[in-house]
Amino acid sequence: MINAIDLRKGLIIKIDEELYTVSGFNHVTPGKGRAHMQVSIKSLKQGNVIQKRFRPSDKVEDIFVDRRDMEYLYQEGNNYCFMDSENYEQVFLSKEVLGDAMSYIVPNSKVSVSLYNNNALGVELPSSVTLKITETDPGTKGDTVTNVFKPATLETGFVTKVPLFVNTGETIKIDTRTGEFMGRA
Repeated sequence: MINAIDLRKGLIIKIDEELYTVSGFNHVTPGKGRAHMQVSIKSLKQGNVIQKRFRPSDKVEDIFVDRRDMEYLYQEGNNYCFMDSENYEQVFLSKEVLGDAMSYIVPNSKVSVSLYNNNALGVELPSSVTLKITETDPGTKGDTVTNVFKPATLETGFVTKVPLFVNTGETIKIDTRTGEFMGRA
């Protein structure tokens, strides 16, 4: 059990026998009344985000999550198959649980999968990934003096903005937290 004031983004907590991940928090001190924590939590079962209010001294049950390195193998309908690198066990995660993470994962990619009671909860992406550009407009030299970006479709189907000098077929580095171009790989 931890105090509500110690909640941080990414922490997994248990409320009324259901697991939630903290997606945002704010310590609010109103002019009148007591301070409280306004917390956004995402249900790991349904995927919906709700707002919860706690007093800073309220106790919240935090959950110990086992993280294992796994390799993404393939997609089967709305489920994605990941294999444990140590014991070769396979785990399936639904599209709803993964959310936008599949925009950055290609087959044979290594990711960290969170497990609780041998049930997969989600994936933890590295801070950046390298992906190949499958389609983008050609940039012409001397188009502009300032930084101008153009849309580029990556091998996962994700669309991001890249500078004019980047072309189709090149491999680029993408920030997984923001989805922005970081540079050529």
